[in-house]
Formats: sequence, structure tokens, C-alpha cells
Amino acid sequence: MLNLDFEKSVFYSGYNNVAGVDEAGRGPLAGPVVAGCVLIGRHTKIDKELMDKCRDSKKLTEKKRKYLFDLITKKIEHYAIGVCDVHVIDKINILEATFLAMKKAISNLQLQPDFVLVDGKIKIKNLNIEQEAIVKGDSQVLSIALASILAKVTRDMIMEDLHKKYPNYSFDKHKGYGTKLHMERLQIFGPSLVHRTSFRPVSDLIKK
Repeated sequence: MLNLDFEKSVFYSGYNNVAGVDEAGRGPLAGPVVAGCVLIGRHTKIDKELMDKCRDSKKLTEKKRKYLFDLITKKIEHYAIGVCDVHVIDKINILEATFLAMKKAISNLQLQPDFVLVDGKIKIKNLNIEQEAIVKGDSQVLSIALASILAKVTRDMIMEDLHKKYPNYSFDKHKGYGTKLHMERLQIFGPSLVHRTSFRPVSDLIKK
């Protein structure tokens, strides 16, 4: 079960509001990259059901993720989302777009944190807030795991909406990842306006 050990260690160091940040959608061939952010204050009371049921979003079923998404948005006071679309990704590259989405999520919080815990091994570039990068943070740190669920479910909803605009690609099924089905549709229909032209094999198809 996830706990608040990392957040408590930050509070012990003298900080009052810590934000967990994670992203969804770095690897797909289409659609945006989305970052989630959840702020936990020194005196924040976390709902017991969230503590008991929250897991790394990749280890949850789609149904459980959506249930927890609804629970997070009801029970957590300070949370936010940041999105960078495909045009930004192709312009500045996926890593920079991921950092930008994370900074957007943090800035969208009504209450700003004085410390950030970010999933992964790389700190957020050009962030004027103290931070720590934690490898596999989404399976160890509650605030990051909550942010992971927000990011994943939000991005899935965006891809389901894009499926309605571009039904030929079945975005509702693979969410833009390079599955066999997606690759078959790409070969037949070519890239859409929401495919990442800076990513192979999309760029290879454009050159043909």
C-alpha cells in the first residue's frame, strides 16, 4: 500500500506544501502529453479509501482508474492538469513538452507548492521550486500515484474524443500507442493531424 513517507520527509525538512507530479503519453505516436499534479499540505487529511485503493496507474484496470479519478477529484482539494498538444511536441521535442506540461500543471494549482516530487530520474527543467526526482515514484509516493491516475485518465478521455474526430485510427482502443492495429491503420490512411510527425514511424510515412 502506498503511504506518505516521502511527503512526510519533505515536511520534516521544513516545507509545508508538497506536490506530486507525473505524466502520461510520452511514448504514443499520436495525441498530447498530459501531466497530473496533486498537492498535499502538512495538515492535509487523506481519505482512507484513497490510501487503501491507490496504486501506480499502470497496475490498475481502466475501470478502477476511472473510479479513483472521480474519487481524487472529489476528495483532494488541490489538483491540476497540464497538457501539451502534438504541435508543441513536434516543435520542442517530447522531453521538453513533458517538462512544459508538468510546469503547466503546477502553475494551474490554486495553491502553489514549496516542494515538488516528480516521477522519474530527471528533474523538471527551469522550475523555480525545490524538487526531487524519484525513480518509480508512481509506485512509492502517494501524491505521485494520485497525479499519475489524473494524467492517465485525462489523456485517455482526450484520445476517446479524438477517436470521434478521426475514427479511422481507433484511438479509443490503443490511445495512440504503436500497437499492431494502430500501425495497420497508419499504413492504410497515413498520418492524421494529431499524429506526432517527429516520431518514427510517422515521419517515415510522411517521407514516402
